Amino acid sequence: MPVPANPFKRALRAGQPQIGLWSSLASHISVEVVAGAGFDWLLLDMEHAPNELPMVHSQLQASNGGTAHPIVRPPWNEMVVIKRLLDVGVQSLLIPYVQTAEEARSAVAYTRYPPHGLRGFATGPRANNYGRITDYVQTYADELCVLVQVETRQGLDNLEAIAAVDGVDGVFIGPADLAAALGHPGELKHPQVQAAIDDAIRRLVAVGRPAGILTGDEQLARRYLELGCLFTAVGSDLALLARGADALAARFKASH
Repeated sequence: MPVPANPFKRALRAGQPQIGLWSSLASHISVEVVAGAGFDWLLLDMEHAPNELPMVHSQLQASNGGTAHPIVRPPWNEMVVIKRLLDVGVQSLLIPYVQTAEEARSAVAYTRYPPHGLRGFATGPRANNYGRITDYVQTYADELCVLVQVETRQGLDNLEAIAAVDGVDGVFIGPADLAAALGHPGELKHPQVQAAIDDAIRRLVAVGRPAGILTGDEQLARRYLELGCLFTAVGSDLALLARGADALAARFKASH
């Protein structure tokens, strides 16, 4: 029994744009609903959502059979959290707040067993199908995807160095934190913020490293795709539910 293929990583390597959805509802039910909607990937968020390891575990199970490959964003670039996520079967990680090549190297090291990294060893976790994948240790890294998130001025300054780190499979531009770092909190469409995002995408394309981003604005999403952004989240489960509920209530309340 081989290590399961990672279609998301393979698509990035082939230069195929991947359209995703952010998942912040921290529910295996909502994940099961949206995983089959037709998206290429689904971001299970632990940084800004009330998600814990057992909940993520159940969300991974709920995503089975859907079209969307699950990517998990841990709350921090931290070895123990990453180790536990890998053990429950996460194959793709989005590591937040990476500002230097050294921090990117640490993120990669946390996902690799010694002598190539610092990942702790377990004999029979879900990741190796409870001991049934006998060559897991030798082959798992081939299907592992490590994405790092750049969201500060320092991160932008070090963008090419971060992208060049061996084992980094893509760089995600965090628009909200970047806007705040540039002095425009909450103003994601500010010209300075948009110029910085456009420049970052172009720089990543120039060095051949997949770029990613999140935006709920369809026009912006299409522009980022045209610039060469390869993994783009075009909305979130939370926004779909909240705005849909707002609109439905408003339509009926306005008529009475």
